[in-house]
Amino acid sequence: MNNNEKKALFSFLSIYVGSTILLISVLLYIYYDKELKSVADSCNMEMSNASMHIKSDILNSYMKHKKYIPKKFKNDEIRYALYDKDKKVIYSYIDDAKLVDFNKLAIYERSDYNYYITKLDEKMIPVKYIVIETCIGIQNKNNLKVYVVIALLLSGIFIGFIGYLLSKILLKPVREKVEHMDKFIKDSAHELNTPLTVLMTSTSMLKNGKNPDKMIKYILSSSKQVSQIYNDIHFSAFNEMNDDVFEEFNLKDLVKDSVEYFNDISVTKEITINDILDDCYIIMDKTKTQKVVNNLISNAIKYSHNNSIINVFLKDNIFSIQDFGIGISKLEQKDIFKRYKRGSNIEGGFGIGLDIVKRIADEHKLNLEIRSELNLGTTFYVDFSSIINNSIGHKRKEKR
Repeated sequence: MNNNEKKALFSFLSIYVGSTILLISVLLYIYYDKELKSVADSCNMEMSNASMHIKSDILNSYMKHKKYIPKKFKNDEIRYALYDKDKKVIYSYIDDAKLVDFNKLAIYERSDYNYYITKLDEKMIPVKYIVIETCIGIQNKNNLKVYVVIALLLSGIFIGFIGYLLSKILLKPVREKVEHMDKFIKDSAHELNTPLTVLMTSTSMLKNGKNPDKMIKYILSSSKQVSQIYNDIHFSAFNEMNDDVFEEFNLKDLVKDSVEYFNDISVTKEITINDILDDCYIIMDKTKTQKVVNNLISNAIKYSHNNSIINVFLKDNIFSIQDFGIGISKLEQKDIFKRYKRGSNIEGGFGIGLDIVKRIADEHKLNLEIRSELNLGTTFYVDFSSIINNSIGHKRKEKR
């Protein structure tokens, strides 16, 4: 991961995780505030019930003229103390009974305990104050704080993990695109280097008067290769902005012109291009049709051996091109039409030619097939039957 990707990843995670944790923090605070009131109400209810129970026992004892005997609660977390009218301790289960603050409200909270003070107004009873002490409220409040903090931490970890996965998923296609573009630029430079080198060498030798006829052929071949590469790059990059211009024409004438054009290019590998062509009248954008034919012929030349032949056929509305080159494995045939996919890194090319063919074929619903065997050669088939103009073909045949 380069510095720009790390910076983008960090920026995305900072914004995503920060904003999400802020939202969760607000929701947890609302939950905490609500639960805090619920904890306080529950604690007060328990102390009130305990106080009422003690008060009831005291009143019952004195009504029956019996001495009240204090008893511990079954719940050790709730303790109490009894005080007289001067707020002196009569009996206490509270460790620090003298520290009870009677100046505060009937319900108050200290650092470790909650207190609930009840006053008895019976004149005959020496007990005037009942003080309930419990740590339940404080414990529940602390537990609630721990729960909220743990929930926030776990949410942060989970959100950070999800954010990291999302960022990796989002950056993956961008990274692949950058890698493809980087590879494309390098391959384009390499692809252009060969015809340019031949062009410069041939020009230099022509200037010195060496083999002028042969050098002119090489210059013409190299110029056409550069032109073909430029046209492919331009079409691949800017085709989306161009509108199709449909016209009626004979595919045979277009293929014938392409064969003649590439004969000048194939001369550098001493490849012979044979053609057997029948009339085929179609309605299609001529530029795109030319791209299909040219890229298939160009591809055949790249992956053919030196001193070999290429057969070009147009019969029964099917255009096919056969080479006897390196061939394509069954596995590679599945991905051969993908952009930047190349059959062999040794043979040059940068993987957009067949992608262009596939895109045009899909756009015009042309059936595109490939048959190939390693080290034996490859044949591409393009069926133009879906866009054939039978009326034009019939009229031309009648004139003949």
